[in-house]
Amino acid sequence: MKVKKYLVLVTLFILPIVAYLFFASGITNFGKLAILTSGVDDVTNMDGDVTFKDNITILGFLGNDPNNTNGNAFNLNQKIYKRFYAFKDFQFVMVMPKGMEEEATELKKELGLLVDMSKWNFVFGDENQINDFFNSLETDIQLEDDLSTPYAFIIDKELSLRGRSEDEEEATLYGFNATSVSELNNKMVDDVKIILAEYRLALKKNSADRQK
Repeated sequence: MKVKKYLVLVTLFILPIVAYLFFASGITNFGKLAILTSGVDDVTNMDGDVTFKDNITILGFLGNDPNNTNGNAFNLNQKIYKRFYAFKDFQFVMVMPKGMEEEATELKKELGLLVDMSKWNFVFGDENQINDFFNSLETDIQLEDDLSTPYAFIIDKELSLRGRSEDEEEATLYGFNATSVSELNNKMVDDVKIILAEYRLALKKNSADRQK
């Protein structure tokens, strides 16, 4: 009878704790977003008022034809920005060619009907600036002729491009296709959560170390 009691106790109390520790260690070991490119150019090269430094940034390239890319902006706004903008070190940066300032203002006004737009930033550059800046990401993605891409990218506080080095569908996932709501929901949301958690865990650890 005593043996049975011990077995019951092990089943009810010990095994769940072991299972929790197993999965928790898995999250600690594998719950980090891969660094795909280090030393990405800072957007300050085009706009001195905006920087990647000390921010977790969602980066996009909207090009010079809003009819082709505004839908991507709305998808990112609904699925990503609205969910995470309350984090103080989180921001959006959208790159557009010079001459598109009025279109950017109109787009921001339309998006602002749904959410506070204070973390949305538009940056403007000439064709060479935008191409050079995009190339610093070192991805397998190409800009369209209108200087746009449907892909959005995650840039960390140290100016590194983050993504998936081993995606289930692609060998390396550099960016997230904003035309696909399912990709934003199923991949990008998770990856933004991971990088936010990563920095918050690091902040807690630094605070704990200072208190020792």
